[in-house]
Parts: sequence; C-alpha cells; structure tokens
Amino acid sequence: MSGGKLPDGGVLYDGTEDDDEGIVVEAEPARAGIEIDWHVDGLDETGLTGADLIGEFVKRLPNSPGVYRMLNKDGDVMYVGKARSLKKRVSNYAQGRLHSNRLTRMVRETVHMEFVTTRTEVEALLLEANLIKRLRPRFNVLLRDDKSFPYILITGDSRAPALYKHRGARARKGDYFGPFASASAVGRTINSLQRAFLLRTCTDSVFESRTRPCLLYQIKRCSGPCTHEISDEGYGELVRQAKDFLSGRSQNVKESIARAMNEAAEDLDFERAAVFRDRLAGLSHVQSHQGINPAGVEEADIFAIHHEGGLSCIQVFFFRAGQNWGNQAYFPKADPQLTGAEVLNSFLAQFYDDRPCPRLVLLSETIEEQELLATALAERAGHKVAISVPQRGEKKDLVDHVAANAREAHGRKLAETASQSRLLAGLAETFQLPYVPRRIEIYDNSHIMGTNAVGGMVVAGPEGFVKGQYRKFNIKSTDITPGDDFGMMREVMTRRFSRLLKEEGKPDRSTPPEDSADTPFPAWPDVILIDGGQGQMTAVRKILDELDIAESVIAIGVAKGVDRDAGRERFFVKGKPDFTLPPRDPVLYFIQRMRDEAHRFAIGSHRARRKKEMVKNPLDEIGGIGPTRKRALLQHFGTAKAVSRAAVSDLMAVEGISEAVARLVYNHFHESGGD
Repeated sequence: MSGGKLPDGGVLYDGTEDDDEGIVVEAEPARAGIEIDWHVDGLDETGLTGADLIGEFVKRLPNSPGVYRMLNKDGDVMYVGKARSLKKRVSNYAQGRLHSNRLTRMVRETVHMEFVTTRTEVEALLLEANLIKRLRPRFNVLLRDDKSFPYILITGDSRAPALYKHRGARARKGDYFGPFASASAVGRTINSLQRAFLLRTCTDSVFESRTRPCLLYQIKRCSGPCTHEISDEGYGELVRQAKDFLSGRSQNVKESIARAMNEAAEDLDFERAAVFRDRLAGLSHVQSHQGINPAGVEEADIFAIHHEGGLSCIQVFFFRAGQNWGNQAYFPKADPQLTGAEVLNSFLAQFYDDRPCPRLVLLSETIEEQELLATALAERAGHKVAISVPQRGEKKDLVDHVAANAREAHGRKLAETASQSRLLAGLAETFQLPYVPRRIEIYDNSHIMGTNAVGGMVVAGPEGFVKGQYRKFNIKSTDITPGDDFGMMREVMTRRFSRLLKEEGKPDRSTPPEDSADTPFPAWPDVILIDGGQGQMTAVRKILDELDIAESVIAIGVAKGVDRDAGRERFFVKGKPDFTLPPRDPVLYFIQRMRDEAHRFAIGSHRARRKKEMVKNPLDEIGGIGPTRKRALLQHFGTAKAVSRAAVSDLMAVEGISEAVARLVYNHFHESGGD
C-alpha cells in the first residue's frame, strides 16, 4: 500500500498492514484535501451485514486509537467515528448498546467498514473532524456552512503596504487580522480604517502605474503614497498605527492622534488639525460598530448552543485584540435525540478543522471531550488553547449574551422552517402532487438582445433556499438565434438533466421519498418551476421526454399574468387546463418568491458575465502577450489605450518586449504595419 503524498513531495503516512488480520492501516491525521488510503481485507465475500458483520470486524480490531467508517450497499460513507480503543468502541455497535433509532438504522444498513489507526486519540480526533467535513456522512453531526472567514490584510511586500480584504490561504506576505464574522463587517472596518489611517486599497499594478493621485486622495481616504504625496517614512508611521489599532492598542493610537490634533490647533494650523480630527472620527466609527467590547477578553471565541424542537443553533462571537469582530449563527445537521453538549462537541472539532484557533474558547455547556479537544487545538495552532465554561464574572456575562443571541436565532429559524413546511404542503395540495416535495428547482434566463445569455437555476427545500445548490449556465450553442428563449431553455434543460442522469442515475419514484433528520438532501428535483408559458413548457417537456424522465420530474410553468401584473400568473401543468390562483393565496406568494429569486440570480449572473466582457483588456486578444508582458506594458504606459497609440520604438523600451513582440502589438492596433 502506498502512502499518501503531500504537495511538497513528502509522505503523509506509511501504510502498514497488519500481517495477520489485514484490516488496519496506521496513519497520521489527514490534512485538508489529502486522500487517505483505507484498506480492509477478508470480509467482503461473507455476505454478512449489520451487527453480524460488525461483530466479525471486532474480532480483528486492536485496542489502539483510530478512526472507522461505516458504508452502505452503495459504497457511501454513512458515518465516521473515532475511538480511544477501536475494539471497545466498535463492539458497542455489535452488542446493541445505547442505540437510538438513528443508530439502529445505521447499523442495519452497514455492509462494510474501514479503519485507520493513529498514534494518539488527539490524532484520531483531528482525522475524524477532517473526514466528516470532506465526506459529509449522513449520520454525523454536520457543520452546514464551512465557508472560510474574511480577514484584513496589510501587505508586507511593497514600498507602500496596502489594506485589503482577504479570504482563503495566507500565501501573501503581510499581517493578517481577524477573523471577521462577515464580508460586510470587513468592508465597514476597511472603510473606516481608510478615514483613520489613509492607507491605500488599490492593486499593486495600479499603484505602480499612477502618475497623479486618484480620487481617494482628493476625498481624504488615501495619503497618496503612489506619487509621493507623503514620504515613505510618514506612510510607514500610518501603517504602524493601523497595525497597533488592529492589534488591540487602540487607546494608545487615539491618544497619539489626539495630541497631534491639539498641537496643530495650538500652532493655529487648523487645516492639519482637521485632518487629525477626521482620523479620530474614523476610529470612533470602527469601535461604534463593534457592539460589546469587554475589557477582560483580549482574544477569544465564544460559543453558545440552544437545542430545542429537534433544531440546534450555535452562536459564535469573535473577539480579537480586545475588540468584537462580529458573530455568526450556525444550524448544524444533527440527530434530534442528541443533547446540546453532544452537538456542540462534534461541531467544535469541525469548526476549527481549517480555521485558526484563539488562545481562549468559552462555551455555554461543558462538553465530554473538553480536555482532549483543547490538546488537539493547541497541537494544531502551535500555542496553548484553553477551553472553559465560565461560572461568574464578565466572561459569564459574555456567554449569557451569546446564549441569548442563540435563543433568538433559534426561534427565528424554527418559525421560518415551520412556515416553509406549511407552504410546501400547500403547494403539493394545490397542484395535486403525489407527495410533499423536498427539492424544487426554479429556472429562468437572462440576456440583452441575445448577448451574454445566461440560464439560472435556484433550489428551494424544507429549510428555504439552498444557495449552495444554485447553478448558472452560460449559453454556449451557436445554433440558437439571439433572443430565442425557447432554444436557451432547451439547452439548459438538456445540460442539467443529462449530467444528472450520468452522475445520479434515473430516480426511483415508486415510493415517496423519505423525510427524516438523517436523510440527505436529494439530488433530483421533485418539481421544476419554469418562468414561462405554454411555449416554454413545450420545449421543456420535449427534452424530458427525450431523456425518458418525464414521469420522474413534475414540470410547472409560471406565466406572467395579463399586463404582466403580479398576482395574475397562469400555471401550466401537463394533463390539466391552465389556471390561476386567488390573489392572496399563500401558495401564490410562495411561487412568486421562488420565481423572483430565480430572476434575481439569472440577472445577477448575466450582469457579471456582461461586466467581464466589458472590462476585457484589448491586450488579452494578442497572441504571445501573457500576464507578465501585459503587466509590464500597463505599468509602463498606464492604460491599454496608451499602448495602442505607442510606436514600435516606444514599445521596445518596455522591459521584456523585443522588436518582434513590439511589432506584434503595434500591428494588432494598426491596419498597416510600420512605425
């Protein structure tokens, strides 16, 4: 068995099979995006399933820590677990101990298991969290929103460091401050920091090609380092103050600016004093949007869970440098029979799988693996991590505040979910569907006179819009007449359902779909809504018939009413005359909301494509001009228009541009070659 390879060529682990049993491999914790080689021998041909199969595995397992996976007949991973002792932990499944209905069902469906041993339980915990996030097994507690958090970056690889919003890997040299709860929070903070410290936010290519200050300098949002309106030493001092402020030394920075303002006023230099006054106002604006700012908490994440009615809400607040940098609510997918502490325990390991951890984590409830998790996070972060449940004082007040936010977010989510369930049931009754749909796909097209045509698909389910399932389709066919909405819809339907058939196979509609907490969100739609009338529906049904899925998907057309008035829409369903709904019918509002979301998404996709076409640089069209030469030309001449006017001799003056390349560029912009 070969070891998994790291990007740098190193070996992730050495696969070491047990010579006698052949069912365990030793491994180090997986890193994000690295495949683990699982290996199991000997029990594939026995025909055993469920507890009987697990019992046979137990006989061969060691008393060492590790991670196990349980697979169903389709080869899908249903559950990933970790254990201090694989033999003792897995034997519980074989003996039927402490089984909920969910676990009983999971054991019954198990037809295969795979194992990896680790050196310590800490490594098993890290590996388990990584695998759960990657594989998303249906019976695990799942962190639904694992989008990376935004940071503020002050670059360190330029004469004049820039201030940017950053998300993703920290590959660029510089200082990173965060995390912030949302991109909007970062945007507000950067805007205020511009007022306070006058740091540039332009790209390096723009910065290096400026010949005069931009508008931001004129409106006092930048100090103009590009054209040396401020000395490098003066700009460096602004950068130092910005870093101090973001590092928690805000009071010292404010006092320093206040002294400078007073000194300027005493010297009767009121214009300079006004600049310092505006900078102080910018700092105050940052802090005024941070809500609570506890004096005793320098760097911490605070988690509180509210678990009720089969729904869990985990609220997290971020405190860095003594400042509150926002909060976020999460609704993990979990078995309703689990306690809040159990959900929180599983959630935390996944949450910090690929995120930096602060030195202090405060919780609303004591979790079972508190010490183990603290050790694992410290090992990953490279510094000590303390996890505690405060009982008194300011920290307890903070946790109570976070818990109150969790209760409020939980109540709002529960109300939305209940309303959504009623609307889906109403939709099924109105259109006489065989069962309440769990997945609805809504389609719309957007274009201007046939140009930059885009098809949009949005998805709705029991919990509202599922934005991670949205798709856009850039219309590619050259056979479609510009503006042919029917042709566009045919292409979208063909591409969508041909791919779905290839990846998922034809759905089984012989029995109603299951609807339980551990049932994954379906890949196939139960209903598709088409924004259009009889013509659009004819095009759609023809495609569904050609793919032999007309009986598997219910298609409903939604045509705008007379004079395109909302509330007078007509509905088209196969085998029934078209009809309308009463103007105040909740189902009508529900359909209008879904159609409007599809319209918004399609228009947004179309505008993005159109904008990309509009800003396409003319230099992109010249063969032999790659990113390096393009950057050199733009930095030398400033704009593509100036490049188009340059003579061959001027083009040759640019570093990296030979005479042959210069003539290539010149000839691209001129019908006749020459100088």
